[in-house]
Amino acid sequence: MPARSLNVSQQLIASHLVFGRLVPGEEVGLRMDQALLQDALGTIVMLALEAMGLDRVKTEVAVQYVDHNLLQTDYKNADDHVFLMSAAQRFGIWYSRPGNGISHPVHMERFGRPGKSLVGSDSHTCAAGSLGMLAIGAGSLDVATVLAGEPLHVRMPEVWGIKLTGRLPEWVSAKDMILELLQRHSVDGGLGRMIEYYGPGVATLSAMDRHVIANMGAELGATTTVFPSDHQTRDFLHREGRGEDWMELAPDPDCSYDHHDEINLSKLEPLIAKPSSPDNVVKVRDVAGQPLCQAYIGSSANPGYRDFAMAALMVRGKQVDPEVSFDINPTSRETLENLVREGFLGDLIHAGARIHQTGCNGCNGMGQAPATGRNSLRTTPRNFPGRSGNKEDSVFLCSPETATASALSGKITDPRDAGVPYPKVRLPRNPIVLGNSIPPPPPPGEALKVKLVKGPNISSLPTIAPLADLLEVPVLLKLGDDVSTDTISPAGARALPFRSNVQRIADFSFDTVDDTYPERARATRGAGGHAIVAGMNYGQGSSREHATLAPGFLGLRLVLSKSFARIHAQNLPNAGILPLTFVNSSDFEAIQQNDVLIIRGLREAVAAGNRLIVEIKGKRRIEARHPLTARQVDILLCGGLISWLRSREGASVAREGTSG
Repeated sequence: MPARSLNVSQQLIASHLVFGRLVPGEEVGLRMDQALLQDALGTIVMLALEAMGLDRVKTEVAVQYVDHNLLQTDYKNADDHVFLMSAAQRFGIWYSRPGNGISHPVHMERFGRPGKSLVGSDSHTCAAGSLGMLAIGAGSLDVATVLAGEPLHVRMPEVWGIKLTGRLPEWVSAKDMILELLQRHSVDGGLGRMIEYYGPGVATLSAMDRHVIANMGAELGATTTVFPSDHQTRDFLHREGRGEDWMELAPDPDCSYDHHDEINLSKLEPLIAKPSSPDNVVKVRDVAGQPLCQAYIGSSANPGYRDFAMAALMVRGKQVDPEVSFDINPTSRETLENLVREGFLGDLIHAGARIHQTGCNGCNGMGQAPATGRNSLRTTPRNFPGRSGNKEDSVFLCSPETATASALSGKITDPRDAGVPYPKVRLPRNPIVLGNSIPPPPPPGEALKVKLVKGPNISSLPTIAPLADLLEVPVLLKLGDDVSTDTISPAGARALPFRSNVQRIADFSFDTVDDTYPERARATRGAGGHAIVAGMNYGQGSSREHATLAPGFLGLRLVLSKSFARIHAQNLPNAGILPLTFVNSSDFEAIQQNDVLIIRGLREAVAAGNRLIVEIKGKRRIEARHPLTARQVDILLCGGLISWLRSREGASVAREGTSG
């Protein structure tokens, strides 16, 4: 029987398959070669490793980046940096200190390798697919289990093949291409799918162009994004001094895809996502002329040298509009040093730019919040309401070309209409490479002697009680479609300093939609807990575990929605919370806030199958289903992932004792 022709996605999954089949929808276990942690979620990973009693991580490489919470306005963030450094040394993890840059581009520079697999405690981990990696974002507790030697459990996605033809015209860049895809397919268009780009147009895109596109595959809800590994990948690794890490990856002849789309790059034009969703996309010329107060360049979505050099060449010898804050957010120390040496940083400063430290910064609301009621143009991946740090924000997503043209004019401007010659950006002939910027962890003997350093804001993970057999809970919130994890557990300088203290960060849960929720939720903790009801795509956006752990600490036991975003659906049972979806979506209308939902014989019903009867007290009964695998059912009924792992370890010890 002839071997099956595989696309690149299937090749990568097959080469890392621990169990399962390449059948969409079935659960598979994947061996993960590398792990990426960032500080906003890495503290939860480290606390979980401590709770598990792990001696040393099992992956080939694991790296802890400090890039999200860089503002040191008091002791909290600084203490967390010290804790993360001590934990990285203790568990055998590389540590990238504050100022090195954003995890995704830095990992691409120093550790990314075609053909390898990567799990990350950040939803934009999928950016590494730009190098031909199998890169999947996951919740912190799932990442911790991978570090402990477990495979990553996911449902086998369908493969969405997107054929690229043509070449990007002047003033159009990779950001416009991914915005085109969001315009076509919306923020849930990639659910249950992984995206693979192929076709002659792929060869015209640099590795960093691909990074932009792969990064924002997360905004489509996709499991991950994959590009082939070709001459562009080889050139990138060669420039980073790692040419020996290159390998070719290409789809087999005559391979097939589960879904198809095609984009002619030559036909694209500058696009922009209006407030407040990445899929609210229109042509820049459709909104041209609107005033703005901020143009922001940087973030994991536009992290390349080219993105900053393009802006520098556009403003060379000019001044940006005096009413515009022109914010430059360098994305890695290496990129920043090259911009300095080539003179581009001076061009930006002379034009009136504000230069910020290398890191995520304004992308996750850690500084550079825009003024109330004023438009902000950003090259970031997300513009969810309030994510910028201002509850009343008006954030547009666009390319560096559009942001810079608009900064010069003082109003939203299509870069083709800016009256500026199109700059030809050339990469440095002999780039600065910072190969020693991230020191390796100490050897095992020394690592075991390292003590975790915990400041007063660092708290152990709360204990989760297993679900009761009778669930009778009030609905404290009824929400609509596309509720993001930023809405559930907000980012920004108010809340994120408490990321290593679940009990405290819980006070911010849902406060942008209902600031009475935390107090009302706490009141249910001793009375069986509460429920939340929502529409489509609940939990989109960041992978942050706090969006389950914090409401769970406040007593959340059940989320009933029309559908869930992938990572959040996995995080809920890990936190001991039951996720259910409506069998008949029209039943959503039958439930109101403050209704009481009742499920009888819950534990047996969940274990027996995926359908349950939910009684709306005093009204009627409806059918619901859970999306859980048999393993996730066990996790849920144990009271969450850490309790489940402890129970397995206990059972293993008991078996060893019996056999002895």
